[in-house]
Parts: sequence; C-alpha cells; structure tokens
Amino acid sequence: MQNAECRKGLSRRVLLSAFCILHFAFLLTACRQKMANQPKYDPLEPSDFFSDGMSARPRIPGTVARGELALTGFLATGKINGQDGDGFPFAVTAAVMNRGEERFNIFCSECHSKLGDGNGMIPSRGYRHPPSFHTDTLRAAKTGHFFDVMTNGFGAMPSYAAQVPVSDRWAIIAYIRALQLSQNGRINDLPPDQRAKLTGAAQ
Repeated sequence: MQNAECRKGLSRRVLLSAFCILHFAFLLTACRQKMANQPKYDPLEPSDFFSDGMSARPRIPGTVARGELALTGFLATGKINGQDGDGFPFAVTAAVMNRGEERFNIFCSECHSKLGDGNGMIPSRGYRHPPSFHTDTLRAAKTGHFFDVMTNGFGAMPSYAAQVPVSDRWAIIAYIRALQLSQNGRINDLPPDQRAKLTGAAQ
C-alpha cells in the first residue's frame, strides 16, 4: 500500500517536473531577437533588389534629413534679416489653402473660433481670450509675426512647433489671411470681372 502511494507521489512529481521543463522550454522560444536581428542592409551595401544594384536610395523629393534643415531662412523662421518677414515662402495654391483651413480648425479654432474672432469654445469657458484676427493691428501684422507666435508662443498661447510642422504653419497663415479678408474685404479688392458680377447682381 505504501509502495503504491509512493509510486503515485513519484509519478506526480515527475509529471509536474516534466510540465515545468516543457513550459519553460516553450517560453524560451519566445525570447528570440527577431526585432534586433531582422534582415537589413549595411550602409552602401550592394543589393540585387533594386535595378541599380545599390541599397542606398535617392532622397525622396521634399524630404529633409534629420539635422540638415536650414533653420535660418524665411521658410523656417518667418524672419528676414532678424525682423518679421511678409508674404509666403512658397506659392499659396488651393491645396495649401485647404490644408490651412483643415489645420486651423484642428489646432486653432478651439481658442480663436472658426471665424478667427477669439471667441472659441475654450475662452468661452473661462480661459483667457486671444485677440481677434480682425483688429487693425493683426490685419496689418506681417505673416512672419503669425509664424513666430505659432513657433514660440505668445502670452497665454503656448508654442505649437511640436504639433504643427513648418509647412502647415504657413498654410494656416494663408487661411488666416483669407479669414481676415472675408470679414474686411472691399469690392475694389476684387478682380474686375468678379467686381462686375457683384455690381450687376446688386442692380
């Protein structure tokens, strides 16, 4: 009787030990360094995958290698000779304007409102009101001023440099100019053909 119980106890210990060993061995299979040892090219290594036989690829147009962005020009600073510049560093197209509207509505309208009058949802709940873009001061402000404020912050507004890339800051400024024009435009500012349409409709 005792021998049978001893054999049963021994069998249980053997099974438990075997289970533990198998379980540990199974866990070890998950410890491979696939992320660290994944296939990759060494710098300038030849490659049969690309038609030119090179693993080093040409830079994609419009991209800038980390650490190579020129941080002194008008595009990157909004400054010309240390002062706020005016105008834009690239052509303002419909695509740029649409991008600016989208980014403005995401990052700016909660404080400045979609109209740009400073009565967004956040200041309406007690936060400090930003100035309206439709004041004489900000209508006369150079584009570099708006770029500097978005980059470095001003007053209660923090910097948005981490959230809004350089190109998007300029797109937002283009849209701010459109907002300003929408509330302060004059008929004489329109091209002659558009002016004629409006005056004809009014008659």
